[in-house]
Amino acid sequence: MDKIREIIAYKDYFESFLKKQTQKFQDMIYKILEAIETLERIPENYLKRLTGTEGLYEARIRLGSNIWRVFCFFDGEKLVILLSGFPKKAQKTPKKELEKAIRLMNEYYEEKKQHNEN
Repeated sequence: MDKIREIIAYKDYFESFLKKQTQKFQDMIYKILEAIETLERIPENYLKRLTGTEGLYEARIRLGSNIWRVFCFFDGEKLVILLSGFPKKAQKTPKKELEKAIRLMNEYYEEKKQHNEN
């Protein structure tokens, strides 16, 4: 299947989150990431834009009764940047997790800007 988008992880936040998860969960997240890479229109139950943020999304993973979220954002139309992940325990996204994701997204853009200026 041809890729429409490319997915990269920013620093090691996503990877360290992923390493702590079971193999079954890891397989599930890879399936969802593959869908994000290859589907023209990504179903909202896989990837949802977070209202009230500047372009932050959450990849949504469900395995049985367990739910996880992985924050990400688009850099342009074809590049998806993965940030941090967390198990979802409550209806509302924890403020601490959201603030961390926003901080990481801003950090990414700041580093990109500095890199482009050099």
